[in-house]
Amino acid sequence: MAILVTGSTGVIGTQVLNHLDGSGVEVRALTRSPEKAQFPAGVTKVQGDLADVDGLRRAMNGVSTLFLLAPNAADELTQALQTLSVAREAGVKGVVYFSVFKGAEYVDVPHFTGKYTVERMIEHCDLPATVLRPAYFVQNDVRQKDPLLTHGVYGMPIGAKGISMVDVRDIGDAAARELLRRERAAGPLPRETYELVGPDAIEAQTVASIWAEALGRTVRYGGDDLDMLEQRLKAAAPAWLAYDMRLMMSRYQQDGAVASKAEIERFATLLGRPPRSYRDFAREMAAVWTKG
Repeated sequence: MAILVTGSTGVIGTQVLNHLDGSGVEVRALTRSPEKAQFPAGVTKVQGDLADVDGLRRAMNGVSTLFLLAPNAADELTQALQTLSVAREAGVKGVVYFSVFKGAEYVDVPHFTGKYTVERMIEHCDLPATVLRPAYFVQNDVRQKDPLLTHGVYGMPIGAKGISMVDVRDIGDAAARELLRRERAAGPLPRETYELVGPDAIEAQTVASIWAEALGRTVRYGGDDLDMLEQRLKAAAPAWLAYDMRLMMSRYQQDGAVASKAEIERFATLLGRPPRSYRDFAREMAAVWTKG
């Protein structure tokens, strides 16, 4: 039997495959373009797409554990629900589902509510699944390189309430651990849920001071302008997705997304170590950018 990883060529899927590498289990990666995909040695490429139900049925043949990451698409919810149904029909014994932190609370943010709806299906159908709820990725801020280095400005309007940002390497590690635990079990295991969060609440002034220290220069926060954010995102993404991201950032500004001590400790227990901090990420990036 095998683990099937969806979203395999993206940021998170790549981390999951890297952390599964060398585990000794059969790993398959679902991709629309197998001829272009670059995976670790031993990973089997499987042609498919979550929007193609017949293709999914073929891809699920021989799969015992599924990593489900639905794409940022207008029909993300439909794709995720159908994939879970196909997996259930195929007899998959374990699922690790990629959800989002604060999905139940951010009801006006489409992709948050969509992911939480998938969680409701998992619970209602009593599927043997681990739900992972990651916060904002620290690696999203790699895109801040130019404004930070050129203008001394941190340009993401995260607000003053705080976000427990998480490192994608920790997400990949956590997902791989749960996939392997479920794959190696004799049968289906009970449901589990983890908030994947960083150890610190990062907000406007904190993030500016962290980057100032890392870069050795003055850095200021660029402000809370959501109109500017939406216009910038629309230059590289569909308008509906840009608006979705605006709504998310608006909720960050209004309410924050700060993890509790218990949530951080539970994530640390899963990892077997404390989660990485934003400060460590900033120092790493500053070193890379300086060399570059």
